[in-house]
Amino acid sequence: MESASFMKNVCNKYQRALHLSEEESKRDPDTDPFRSKYSARELLNEIKAQIGQQELGREEQASSPDPADSPGGILTIRLAVIELQLGVNHTETEELSAGEEHLVNSLRLLEPYRLRLECVSAYVQAQNNLGILWAGRGEIQVAQTYLESAESLYIQYMKQIGRPPLDLHEHFMEEEERLTEQERFKRFERVHTHTLYYLAQVYKHLELNEKSAQYCHTTLQRQLEFTSYNPMEWAINAATLSQYYLPKQLYMESRHCLAAADVILLQADHRVSAESVEEKQEYLEILGRRKAEIARCWIKYCLNLLQDAMKKLEDDIGELDSERQCDLKAQRKKEEDEVERKTAVLFGSSEIYDSVLAIEEKVACTYPLDFEEARALFLVGQYNVNEAKRYYKLDGHATDHIEILQDHSALFKVLAFYEDDYERRCKMHKRRIDMLEPLCKEINPQYYLLICRQLQFELADTYYEMMDLKIAIGNRLDELDCHTIKKINTLALSAIKYYEMFLDSLKGPDKTFPEILEEDVVRPALVAKFHIARLYSKLITTDGKKQLENMQTSLEYYSFLVNYCAKHKDAMKVVESELELSKEMAGLLPTKMERLRAKLASSH
Repeated sequence: MESASFMKNVCNKYQRALHLSEEESKRDPDTDPFRSKYSARELLNEIKAQIGQQELGREEQASSPDPADSPGGILTIRLAVIELQLGVNHTETEELSAGEEHLVNSLRLLEPYRLRLECVSAYVQAQNNLGILWAGRGEIQVAQTYLESAESLYIQYMKQIGRPPLDLHEHFMEEEERLTEQERFKRFERVHTHTLYYLAQVYKHLELNEKSAQYCHTTLQRQLEFTSYNPMEWAINAATLSQYYLPKQLYMESRHCLAAADVILLQADHRVSAESVEEKQEYLEILGRRKAEIARCWIKYCLNLLQDAMKKLEDDIGELDSERQCDLKAQRKKEEDEVERKTAVLFGSSEIYDSVLAIEEKVACTYPLDFEEARALFLVGQYNVNEAKRYYKLDGHATDHIEILQDHSALFKVLAFYEDDYERRCKMHKRRIDMLEPLCKEINPQYYLLICRQLQFELADTYYEMMDLKIAIGNRLDELDCHTIKKINTLALSAIKYYEMFLDSLKGPDKTFPEILEEDVVRPALVAKFHIARLYSKLITTDGKKQLENMQTSLEYYSFLVNYCAKHKDAMKVVESELELSKEMAGLLPTKMERLRAKLASSH
């Protein structure tokens, strides 16, 4: 039997090494970030040497029925645990080759005993750490092999043995300090949860998105079940998962993830336990960012649901189709009568269920089919816009702040689709202009060229839409009044101004328009040309000469689109409908202009 003093000495060193690595290292200075890790490594190497000497001085007991029960076998397992800890230590201090060597040694030593309750947890953890190490090197498929092997071993052990295995730290505990069966079970389940978490990341890298989402959901569920999670991390992971469901139009699942994220994040609000003012401020800074990130996920949820509903409801000219609206309402009523609440992918934690349900009841997950339903969803989105802007301010987070405002504008745009009063619809578009125009003037295109282009194009489109609405309002009048004519012309010229700004941004240093457009701007550039052509034809004037000038300008823009597509056949397929109309107008306008010239000549 090994001496009690030897075991006590080794256990003390191991516990000191753990404390250094897991607790003291958090307080290491920036100038020496791995100080405690290096001290822990020294202790682990001392233990390794002591075990090695112990093994050399002992003859293997061949009569032992199970090598794991023999003194030599026990020493081998302890040595494997130390190799595992050294592997983790070297990996954490960015010495990957040494880390890999120790982890592989650990697996080699444990291999004969991997299904034993003394070894299985250590073996799985060694595989997990090798998976992380290889993923860090960008070798995702190697990481996948280790992690899937860890998952298989867990499944095999639970099927064949099923008893809670020893935690790896128990090999360096006195008998009276050993864990209860319940604590062993919890720790082993946490180890398996880590395997699933890392596999979720691996599958995401391999673009196995559905599998990644399944593993991410299972991980989150298990973390709740075994109360093993950091609230901020759990909440952000749940919110991230919600975004996976959006393009699949799985809005119930997406909403559930976001509601759960909100509930769990509240726990972080009550955990501001910091030793210093600086640490507290740092914690609150991170918490503020997490709240803003989850708010942005809510914005995307509301926007996607509104936009998907709009696609289902719009007719050929982009207006709300009342017949389709009635059909969808009838279909929804039928589904509500037939289908009960789904629970397949929901988080089944009774502790948070009521709180999550309370949030879900305030936010729809079905397509909004009329203005009131759309407005309710819009208000949730707008509330989260304001929440996100608290953290993402223009000064310091310019790109994020602008994207949030662009989403806010998009929320107004889709809400306007549901509004049947043209004047109120115009006011919604005016809100978009009021939030985007100051931005467009403020940000520097030298640093934010792509964002400037997006804003210019959106402002142009918004003014264009308002002009069309004002024309529709004017058409209801017996005769256009001066105020309406002035408004139509002002909106048209504003749209032209922003389309021209966008087109100017495409010019080279020599201020000439490119002969060949970059692939990502072909459609917007040609659409801008097409819209400018149409806008000039919509300008209202009683001056025949000015009208002729506008028609000439309109013809030039239509002709540009036709000629560009004739030279660059690839462009034809991205502007099919615009090209067809441009050809038609390029054919009609010269005749109309001749008539106008003749009319003007005869009037003199």
